[in-house]
Amino acid sequence: MPNTELPGDDTARHETGRLTDAQRSTLGSLIDSIQPVPDELGERFAAQGQQLALVGGPVRDALLGRDSHDVDLTTDAVPQRILELVDGWADSVWTVGIDFGTVGLRKKGLQLEITTYRSESYSPKSRKPEVAYGTDIEDDLLRRDFTVNAMAVHVPDGTFVDPFGGLRDLHAQVLRTPGRPEDSFSDDPLRIMRAVRFAAQLGFTLAPEVAEAARDMADRLTIVSAERVRDELVKLMLSPNPRTGIELMVDLGIAQYVFPEIPRMSLEIDEHHRHKDVYQHSLTVLDQAIDLERSRGHEPDLVLRLAALLHDIGKPKTRSFEGNNRVTFHHHEVVGASMTRKRLNKLRFSKDVVNAVSKLVSLHLRFHGYGKGEWTDSAVRRYARDAGDQLERLHILTRADCTTRNKRKAAALARSYDDIERRIDELAEQEELDRIRPDLDGNEIQEILGIGPGPAVGKAYRYMLELRLENGPMSKEEATAELREWAGQHIE
Repeated sequence: MPNTELPGDDTARHETGRLTDAQRSTLGSLIDSIQPVPDELGERFAAQGQQLALVGGPVRDALLGRDSHDVDLTTDAVPQRILELVDGWADSVWTVGIDFGTVGLRKKGLQLEITTYRSESYSPKSRKPEVAYGTDIEDDLLRRDFTVNAMAVHVPDGTFVDPFGGLRDLHAQVLRTPGRPEDSFSDDPLRIMRAVRFAAQLGFTLAPEVAEAARDMADRLTIVSAERVRDELVKLMLSPNPRTGIELMVDLGIAQYVFPEIPRMSLEIDEHHRHKDVYQHSLTVLDQAIDLERSRGHEPDLVLRLAALLHDIGKPKTRSFEGNNRVTFHHHEVVGASMTRKRLNKLRFSKDVVNAVSKLVSLHLRFHGYGKGEWTDSAVRRYARDAGDQLERLHILTRADCTTRNKRKAAALARSYDDIERRIDELAEQEELDRIRPDLDGNEIQEILGIGPGPAVGKAYRYMLELRLENGPMSKEEATAELREWAGQHIE
């Protein structure tokens, strides 16, 4: 990368680190990968006396050797000026974020965002930031969340800008704010959630002053919109190590303002694993679900990971004490499914995610009635039918839910679940279990019984579905005879 320079050691706040040859090379590769943005657009801005720089995540990820799909740029040009400068160059432009100083555009398949140098802050009761534009890149970098995201590369000349020691913190794998963390978190409280998310995503630790400010100011998250909190939570859950982020949320008192049901689990003792509380058990299940997810070749799965974390969320509300000091949590899966639905809806998760996670929570205990394989084929059919399109996730969740230290017991549970998966696969091959239907449809039921549409048809259909689950497929003649016999007793 030509002309890559370093700021002097007399920078205002921190002594910056030195780029290695490898890091210079990766920044050069980053610039090459997003052509023609650096050369054509950078020169277009420079010709009009405006600055343009790659900033934030793309620079950080390049220096870490990580792939990045973002192209974020910053400039001293105000939004209207940005629109003028990209007119005739960009293939398409959108202005959804223009009130916050951001212009989006597309060029030769690349999607990028250009944001005017700015500062933003929240008033004590506001859910929306107040934006003011700036003219100096260092002031813009000062307002960013963490020093590792406060590095930039000017285009087209490739000058590296790092006034707050981001490169140093990158090497140390620590999250530090460019200025005082109290000021940063006050400006945008969502940065508290970003701190734990980056810890999980990058494997970094929080600087002591950052952790302390996050703990002291966690209640400020209540002014942030549920959608923004949800988006950070999603990124955390899909990170390589979500447990790190969840534990930080709990330890720093953040979870009580985001997902209070999670820290409440730490008070309850699991009746099957008395050496662990429910919170620790749930974290272990989350870890094991991720291991199984990877071993089965799946991509990071938000629904599965949420279900693993929340499967025992109903235990605090269902705890009761029986003889011999035994603690029980009867029907905690039903209560937990309801609690899960309520919390995920409050966080504005999509209907599909809410339904899928709640379903898995409600079903996570079903397998424990399997014993040593005593279930009939009809019971196995019902298990698969009730799981529906969540069956593979239920397989993983159920296996992950075994956290016993008793190796013999763990092996027995694994063998039992191997057996139920085998039986489901065999039945699926024989009967196309995932598309199971009664042997007679509604029109055939009406024709055979000589009745029109109405409640009686629905009752007959449900009876035929139960018969199909109980006995497996029948010929049309057998199904007709069964329907007529049933109708003689139930339909006048």
